[in-house]
Amino acid sequence: MAPLSRTAAVLATALLGAAVLSACGDGHGSAGSPPATDTTEADGLTVVTGVPEDEVSDGFVERIVYPVRDGSPDPAENWADLYLPENHRRDAPVPLVVYLQGSGWNGGAHGSRHIASDLAARGLTVLNVEYRGVEEGGGWPTTFTDVADALDHIPTIEEHRPGIAVDDATVVGHSAGGQLAAWVASRGMLDDDQVGAHPRFSPTRVVSLAGPLDLVWAAENGDDNIVEAMEAPPEELPRAYDSIDPIRNINRDVPVVAVHGTEDSLVPKENSEHYVRAAGEAGGTAELVLLPGADHVSFLKSSSSYYDRLLSIIHRTATVPTDELDGGLFQGRS
Repeated sequence: MAPLSRTAAVLATALLGAAVLSACGDGHGSAGSPPATDTTEADGLTVVTGVPEDEVSDGFVERIVYPVRDGSPDPAENWADLYLPENHRRDAPVPLVVYLQGSGWNGGAHGSRHIASDLAARGLTVLNVEYRGVEEGGGWPTTFTDVADALDHIPTIEEHRPGIAVDDATVVGHSAGGQLAAWVASRGMLDDDQVGAHPRFSPTRVVSLAGPLDLVWAAENGDDNIVEAMEAPPEELPRAYDSIDPIRNINRDVPVVAVHGTEDSLVPKENSEHYVRAAGEAGGTAELVLLPGADHVSFLKSSSSYYDRLLSIIHRTATVPTDELDGGLFQGRS
């Protein structure tokens, strides 16, 4: 097989479209271009054609449209970009990282493409997932069903794109995406009638980046984004909040690494501190990694002094045996 950099270049040239870069990204993107919405069938999967090169980075292979339970998917919103490491072989599965951007439950996967590309360069398969956010007709429950549907499509993706280790996958999310990542890990614990129950895909590990992991506490302490996404405060939707609040749904079988900047004023570090403490008390495995001086988004930028460490945390979490994720893997590492 040819090196992926050459293969990806050919595929990226064949796949063209546009979108607005998330504010949390690195600033590489076009603004104001219409989203790519044309699709075609490619070896058993629906993919978007017309994805412009400035929406993707090295390692990009294709934009896959995932089916949704509430009708027909929107190719401008319901997609996941597949990134593969160079010289990837179909007969040699590599660890999978699923990345969920947050931006107040508004998605914005375009702004995460540098992270997806850099993780692929470190030898990981990456799915960078977009979903319908609050401002695109999402919110409760659509944003959550989109994320569930995207991840439940992963076994189908693996069936048609061999070489992805879907049985040992890491879900990574920033901000609201951190909440979504932790929620994904708890879907198998949900009651039959709750949103997201009966998953086809479950991660074996989670990395939350500045996530509101104590969701009700955050909503009650000034996080208006949560109330906007749910369209009601916790006291009006107690069962819904209870089903998606990470601290109330700790899966003891899925280790969680919670990364947080000490100067985060948007989602205070207490969210991660509360969660890690509760996970330990519940018999689960969770580790807190504090980044001194970092705010809510600074460590995501490739120019940040923390960026290389961030990639290393994700890579190590995704590749070490789960029994080594004992809550102390990153202690003493600055």
